[in-house]
Amino acid sequence: MRKIFLIDFSSTALYNFDMEEQAIFTRAEHIRDVIRYINRFKNAAVVIYLDDRIIDSPLWASHIRDISLIHEAGLRVILVPGAHKHIDKILTENHISWTRKDGCRITSDDAIPLIKTAAFDVSNIVMSSLAGEHLTAVIGNWVRARGKGVLDGTDYGCAGEIDKIDDDTIRTVLSNGFIPIFPCIGWSLSGKPYNISSMQLASQIAVHMQADKLFFLVPDAELSEKYFTLPEEIGISPEGCIPAMNIEELDEFLKANEPSSDSKKMANNRSLDAEEKDIREHILSIVHLGRTACTQGVTRVHILNSSLNGTLPCEIFSDLGSGTMIYSSNYGKLRPMERKDIAAVLTLIQPFVKKGILLPRTEEQLESQLNDYIVYELDGGIRACSALHIYDNKQAEIAAVAVDETCAHIGIGPKIMDYLINRAKQLSLESVFVLTTQTTDWFESLGFKSDEINTLPEKRKALWTPSRGSKLLRLKLK
Repeated sequence: MRKIFLIDFSSTALYNFDMEEQAIFTRAEHIRDVIRYINRFKNAAVVIYLDDRIIDSPLWASHIRDISLIHEAGLRVILVPGAHKHIDKILTENHISWTRKDGCRITSDDAIPLIKTAAFDVSNIVMSSLAGEHLTAVIGNWVRARGKGVLDGTDYGCAGEIDKIDDDTIRTVLSNGFIPIFPCIGWSLSGKPYNISSMQLASQIAVHMQADKLFFLVPDAELSEKYFTLPEEIGISPEGCIPAMNIEELDEFLKANEPSSDSKKMANNRSLDAEEKDIREHILSIVHLGRTACTQGVTRVHILNSSLNGTLPCEIFSDLGSGTMIYSSNYGKLRPMERKDIAAVLTLIQPFVKKGILLPRTEEQLESQLNDYIVYELDGGIRACSALHIYDNKQAEIAAVAVDETCAHIGIGPKIMDYLINRAKQLSLESVFVLTTQTTDWFESLGFKSDEINTLPEKRKALWTPSRGSKLLRLKLK
């Protein structure tokens, strides 16, 4: 009905309608993503490490509200609050000194009562904040620990190692709808308390529970050129951060940022000050923990900047989220298109058709050429597609290349092209070609060269029209 009224509208009004239609389409896609992820992660175990600096942040209430919403969406939330800042404060106030080595706080045994007080104070703050959202949380002594003892001549005092986690009790707490909270304290078999690393605790709980997600919510936690050297092959978000890395890409990242003198001093060709170096080293320690967790069965690890409002739900309920995800499972994959994908593919290519980049396709056309198409599936959603149409056993057209704009920066397009080019080579074709009006530069960057229209196979040449004026680019395979 609205299109009938457009008959008398000016071109400006038509443009405004197109903008409104695009905005509605974008919002609808976001809502579909949220529904898809709620269904996907319902009853999933989620471990969240909370840096205690967040407690004094203006966004603390917002983060607690987001945790509440995540819990209400059906995810089973486990919280591990750090207490680094609060322990520093209470030890300083009581004139107790400490040192740090290999990420451990080293103090005398008389410091442990104060450390335990600070750790439980932080956990109580978290529990009280959740109570304000009408959620019931439980603080428990579910971690058995042992003293680190003396290593290479260093007495680690009251620092401990995690010995055992009471998985069964945690599952019982979760099944009753409660949120378990883990202070950074573990107890020996004789009841002696030890100070343990909260980040390591979060990682090990996630491994023990085979969690679907492990989150590190930390101030300034961003994997960007500000602090790191970023390998060229790793995709970058519009904000300049790494949105996701599989284990192989993560190893390349770690190699590029190994603790050599150059990488310690430089990031993005500039010197790092003392504070930036501390942030960098802290993030690297999280990255290493994330890698270990992923290789031991945790599906995904997320490193989030707590300075961003809404970062938790954005990371859970969207494809690329707001932080950096480390994964070892099949997060994104290329596969043949199936009949059930046709509606999603038509939705995917719609914005490109409107811009004149792609020709319109119908459901019947896609179904008749089903075997020609491939799709890129990301967490159950179709985020890219393309087709390889074969002519005369010598050449093939790569057509309908479309990548959702939210994923355009993570290298899906080149992966699709490589996949189809390799398929053409396996079929012993002599060349592949594309017809394009607006993406010539991109195809040329992949090695395609301009060619004459009269070199097209007759069947395809009959469909080419001078009014559209598509340019022919070809890649020779032999």
